[in-house]
Amino acid sequence: MKFFTTLSLAAMVSGHALPKAQNQLVQRDFQSVTLVFQAAAASYNLTILADGQEHFTNSDLNVNLIDAPDFDAYHLCSFKTGNGEATLVPSLTQRPEDPWPINQIAVGPPQAIVSVTCSGTCVGVYGDCFNSTNGQYIGSCCDGFCAANKCRPWTIGST
Repeated sequence: MKFFTTLSLAAMVSGHALPKAQNQLVQRDFQSVTLVFQAAAASYNLTILADGQEHFTNSDLNVNLIDAPDFDAYHLCSFKTGNGEATLVPSLTQRPEDPWPINQIAVGPPQAIVSVTCSGTCVGVYGDCFNSTNGQYIGSCCDGFCAANKCRPWTIGST
């Protein structure tokens, strides 16, 4: 009888925890990435998810600059070009509409960007999520929110 009671109790507890774990996995979203591809007199925007999938640009514009105002695209994205060979150089630029400098990538020689693949990252609890020295957002918090330049854990409270 004790064995049956213990087994039943264990099954109920593990069955109760399973939906909670599944809900946590479903609720996670990939970070959105906005890229502005610039040529001499033209440009186009592309907003994708940093999900590790290849996203095609569907453009033959010879790009010489890529603005990445909300993501570290130089380190976390790969760009496939039409010619296969391109030199990418990171920099920061201050646009009039932005309070802080933004990430920019120089493409040399200018050429069409065929596709982009980005992988999102997150910052652990008490890790740096914002650099106040240069005004750059470092990354989203894995489990919490960004406050005073650090990822702070969500406060659930005690029961």
